[in-house]
Amino acid sequence: MHLPYTLPLPTGFSLRDTLTCGQCFRWRENPDGSFTGFAGSRPAALFQQGDTLFLSDADTAFWGRYLDLDEDYGRWNEAFGADPTLRAAIRFCGGIRILRQDPWEAVLSFIISANNNIPRIQGIIGRLCDNFGEGGGFPSARRLAGETPESLAPLRAGFRAKYILDAAGKVASGEVGLDKVSALPLAEAEAELRRISGIGPKVAQCALLYGFHRLEAFPVDTWMKKVLARYYPEGFPEWVSPKGVAQQYLFHYIRHHG
Repeated sequence: MHLPYTLPLPTGFSLRDTLTCGQCFRWRENPDGSFTGFAGSRPAALFQQGDTLFLSDADTAFWGRYLDLDEDYGRWNEAFGADPTLRAAIRFCGGIRILRQDPWEAVLSFIISANNNIPRIQGIIGRLCDNFGEGGGFPSARRLAGETPESLAPLRAGFRAKYILDAAGKVASGEVGLDKVSALPLAEAEAELRRISGIGPKVAQCALLYGFHRLEAFPVDTWMKKVLARYYPEGFPEWVSPKGVAQQYLFHYIRHHG
């Protein structure tokens, strides 16, 4: 695959770990190690070779921001290394970056993710985009707000269809304001998102971390419950910050070394 544009990468960055660590669902790895997918409605092919990212899209500034390449994760990794469990996780996947995803895409994707497995999540989201997005891009809340459970049947989303419709209606109407979530204190931001049916604490924290780049968010799912019970029975260290970055390392690590 010939990708004509390039972007320098920070030391230690891992495209593969970043795109396969469970924070996004629209990227597929190809046999040659490249990835094809979407960020919102923007398609691209990406390939990492050493400290260079090769891209199919000329807008390298967009992709640098999407991949959070300007943030200094090295300083956080150095601090996290004081904890033995985090140190092991960093050795395994310290090249992860928290993507700057579209807030609406993250909200709906993690509503769909609840009590679900990754292949099925990817299937539902893929069918959602194929049926309702433009050119395979992620459909807007306004586009989905007028749909019905019957028209969403091709998604095979089951009970989640009613949550998709509730989220689309409330976001499209402004009843739930995604624009203000970024500026709210974390607890208030979570409460705002939980006004949408199908969003509980875990989904809200995922949406805040992956869609609003609220790095202090700390989603706790089944895997993280195992981490906390096994390695932090007295509670997660207060000094660890940002907790969302640490959580992502631990989540990806425990899934592969559980």
